[in-house]
Amino acid sequence: MPELPEVETVRAGISPHIKGAKIRGVEVYHRQLRYPIPEEIEQLYGATIEDVERRAKYLILTTSKGKVLIHLGMSGAIRILSDDFEHKKHDHFVLRLSEEKVLIYNDPRRFGFILLYGNDEPIPFLEKLAPEPLSDAFSAEYLHPKLKGRTRPIKSILMDQAFVVGAGNIYANESLFMAGIDPKRPANNLSFGEVERLVAEVKKVLARAIEQGGTTLKDFTTPDGSPGYFAQELLVYGQKGQPCPLCGQEIVRIVLGNRATYFCPQCQK
Repeated sequence: MPELPEVETVRAGISPHIKGAKIRGVEVYHRQLRYPIPEEIEQLYGATIEDVERRAKYLILTTSKGKVLIHLGMSGAIRILSDDFEHKKHDHFVLRLSEEKVLIYNDPRRFGFILLYGNDEPIPFLEKLAPEPLSDAFSAEYLHPKLKGRTRPIKSILMDQAFVVGAGNIYANESLFMAGIDPKRPANNLSFGEVERLVAEVKKVLARAIEQGGTTLKDFTTPDGSPGYFAQELLVYGQKGQPCPLCGQEIVRIVLGNRATYFCPQCQK
């Protein structure tokens, strides 16, 4: 599933090509995604794309006629191609743009969605989201008090959108390793200093992943079709049985909250 770095890579990749472009065609080839693409989306014809933003794992295209909310789901991808592109299987939605460009949404599993909202209309998916992990609002001063009384494993907390958005499974594993914190630890057991260290590592890991263009494991590629390269730098995720890069002990795999969890039992306490 594309996580925050992958979605940010998509945003940064498509923005220069579509910001300021005029929509000269709206084509829906398969309306039934996780939520049906609304019929009203065709009203975007003639609109200008004014901004391309990201909130958590959502992309928001602000146009002169409304906001398009895009979630990539498990396998969604966006490509920017020339007007004479060749259709691929699972191309469900196309915006034809000025300067002979097209934006294509492709999603084999169809767990993503594309919805339309008025420019002054609240977007329910965004209303109760926690702070962005790379923002100043995500800090030890914010997070440590929220962990009081929380006995869930700290890794589960990192992946809960009520505490921080977009960290995701891969990056939670890597951040906890870098912070030297056992993913199974009850969240309320962490000291302020440990939370401070963890917050710092979350920011570093995500920033590095964005710099490298995200992580390619199964489905993700950047808008130009190239893979993300952060997978080459993963220290614990997917490394079961491999030696820890710090101490040499074998990396262990367990399941927490139905998600694969990797850690070093020697370095993470």
